[in-house]
Amino acid sequence: MGTLYIIATPIGNLKDVSFRAIEALKEADLILCEDTRTTIKLLNHYEIKKPLISYHQHSKDLKVEQIINFLAEGKKLALVSDAGTPGISDPGNKLIEQILRRDGSTKIIPIPGVSALAALASVSGFPTDKFLFLGFPPQKNKREKFFKEATASQYSVIIYESPYRIIKALESIEEMSPSANIVVGRELTKKFETIYRGTVSEVKEAIKKEGPRGEFVVIIRGEE
Repeated sequence: MGTLYIIATPIGNLKDVSFRAIEALKEADLILCEDTRTTIKLLNHYEIKKPLISYHQHSKDLKVEQIINFLAEGKKLALVSDAGTPGISDPGNKLIEQILRRDGSTKIIPIPGVSALAALASVSGFPTDKFLFLGFPPQKNKREKFFKEATASQYSVIIYESPYRIIKALESIEEMSPSANIVVGRELTKKFETIYRGTVSEVKEAIKKEGPRGEFVVIIRGEE
């Protein structure tokens, strides 16, 4: 019976990794990662030397079959994303689903830790006893429907967005709900971490002024 560790890794600051995550990475026979170039930086920092296998949203069925075979051999595998908790807006949950369909005997163990949505929610000052996480907005189809749902929720809504589309996303929020209050986190835990607060218009202008660099997390305040 194999073991698959689902390991949360830092979203920026390498000190945010947990002792348990380091132990699991050292214990694993193989590490599955989105981009080997990204994961190797973390492993080198903590002097961990393990074979790496690339697994991402474009991985073919043959790669999944290979992973399942390793587990059937009794190996211990670790799944990490480029940053944060696997399975949150990345293909980790699809891999787990396929493993469970094929082999219910595999032990799947979560190693919790950093998540960008939890990091910003913790300092937002918005009601978060209930919230809606919608991940990344669609780039084309159903985009308008997405933002209608996000701005109409009675609960605080959390979304992710890239630097290339953050201004466009804020413009969509402003169009749907001009008076909405938002919190936006940029480059969380990194050197240039910035947290913006205010109306959509105020935050949009601040980001335009500084330049939309880095990854963004946006929270739209609900009316609960």
